[in-house]
Amino acid sequence: MSDLHEKSSAGTSLREIMQLIRLPNLLIIILTQYFTAIFLVGMNDPYSWYLLDPNLFLMTSSTILIAAAGYIINDYYDIKIDYINRPQKVVVGKRIKRRIALVTHITFSFFGILIGVFINLYIGVVNLLAVFLLWFYSNHLKRLPFAGNFVIALLTAAGLMVVVILYPQNQLLVLVYAVFAFFINLMREIIKDLEDWKGDKVFGCKTLPVIWGIRKTKRIVFLILSVFIILVIWLTIKLDNYFLRIYFVFLAIPAIVFVQKLIKADSKRDFYLLSGFSKLIMLSGIISMIFFKLIK
Repeated sequence: MSDLHEKSSAGTSLREIMQLIRLPNLLIIILTQYFTAIFLVGMNDPYSWYLLDPNLFLMTSSTILIAAAGYIINDYYDIKIDYINRPQKVVVGKRIKRRIALVTHITFSFFGILIGVFINLYIGVVNLLAVFLLWFYSNHLKRLPFAGNFVIALLTAAGLMVVVILYPQNQLLVLVYAVFAFFINLMREIIKDLEDWKGDKVFGCKTLPVIWGIRKTKRIVFLILSVFIILVIWLTIKLDNYFLRIYFVFLAIPAIVFVQKLIKADSKRDFYLLSGFSKLIMLSGIISMIFFKLIK
């Protein structure tokens, strides 16, 4: 890495820092955990029980610290690839020195684990595993086919399931949403690999699009979508919840649009838009949690 890339401007803006830690994604994590607690776990309880619970606040704080640390270490290892895939978004090594990014990653990770242990030993263990997996993903797994995609999707689902460690109610309902989050994010991560395959190929990454090509990778996404639909139908029937059935019926509409767009997609922009569309589906799932409290 050249000296130019190592220089950090004293005028690093707040916008660039927010870009580095992916502020919108952190806000989604906050919403997800609070909505899970208030509308799924506590559908029969007053809002204030959870809004004013310091343990939930601390748990969510530890989660976003670890997530932010994960984004930082990912950018730390991906500087060269990002200069090809998304040069306009490079922050580490360009506006923030690499060693500062590394120290920030370690600090955030440490306090994320420490806060988790303070709340509950099991949450501390989950946070420790999350820190390790995010580092291992950034350092190695993301350059392998499917393994990195699976780990990120698993950690996303864990972000919901960790709530039931704090509040062990309605676990099956939370599991349904965790499965939803896992599969949507698994497809989104593979689509992001389709978006970035050129830069990944230059630096020897063995992602699915690099080793199998775009067409076969699309087929894998279709397969994952099919498994997702079957599993969600089974879990919904097992849970026997009327609203959940209605929600997943309506979810068929964006699923059909998603399939149509994926079939036609063949450019970086197409896959970028598909990735954004996947995030909107994920947000719709989070918002749908509200109705469990409204219709109880």
